[in-house]
Amino acid sequence: MTTTIIAQPITSEENQSVFTEQEWELMPEPDLSNIIIEDDQPVDNLISEKQQRLLTSALYSSFETQFPFLVTANVGLFYGANKPPLVPDVMLSLKVQCPQDWSQKKNRSYFPWNFGKSPEIAIEIISNKIGNELGTKLEDYIDAGVSYYVVFDPLKYLTKTVLQVYQRQGNCYYLKEDFWLEEINLGLTLWSGEFEDGFYNQWLRWCDQSGNILLTGDEKALLEKQRANNEKQRANNEKQRADTEKQRANNEKQRADRLAQILREQGIDPDQI
Repeated sequence: MTTTIIAQPITSEENQSVFTEQEWELMPEPDLSNIIIEDDQPVDNLISEKQQRLLTSALYSSFETQFPFLVTANVGLFYGANKPPLVPDVMLSLKVQCPQDWSQKKNRSYFPWNFGKSPEIAIEIISNKIGNELGTKLEDYIDAGVSYYVVFDPLKYLTKTVLQVYQRQGNCYYLKEDFWLEEINLGLTLWSGEFEDGFYNQWLRWCDQSGNILLTGDEKALLEKQRANNEKQRANNEKQRADTEKQRANNEKQRADRLAQILREQGIDPDQI
């Protein structure tokens, strides 16, 4: 059956999962003995590597949610038998936890039948024109049951649009007008600033509904340091003002004492004036 992809604005409606949690649990566990889950290939470029770390670290540092979640970079998403895995640059799945026993093959990649659900978000960072991210790969993510599919094209290889966010409804993706992901209470935004090594660039960032970016641990530490420095400076300024006032009071007292002494020397009692 051909999957239809419609590029038009949508409103935030409840996304339909491919399978229910009960259906996932009833599925037999496949044989993974002949499946290659790691190819040991390095990340393709510095843009992708830095952008991936920015997105993953900010969630672990600042995403406030009552549910556990897993955010990954360059981890395989195995979504169907006899189908090659998808390897999104960044992937987010809510209400799941990272498996503890990494000796088991099934715990080192994202197998939906193992986690009991599909990921909510897959982000592709475009660094060339050969990935077909707006063609067959988009259809593959629909088949994988990913709720939101994000295409970040900072160098505009594919289109003149830097950021495109698709939301899944049934077996279709619809292009959203905004970048607010209602189902997971997260947003995406383009942010120009410095991230590591003083490197200034336009980055893809997570944000809250008010547009405030989610900070990385380093950014939170720097912000706290700046606040501490500002507080220290405020305390120093307050101390300087107090010292200045004390010095002014001392000078005034010395002037009054000298005047009183002069009056006494002239036979005048200053207390009677």
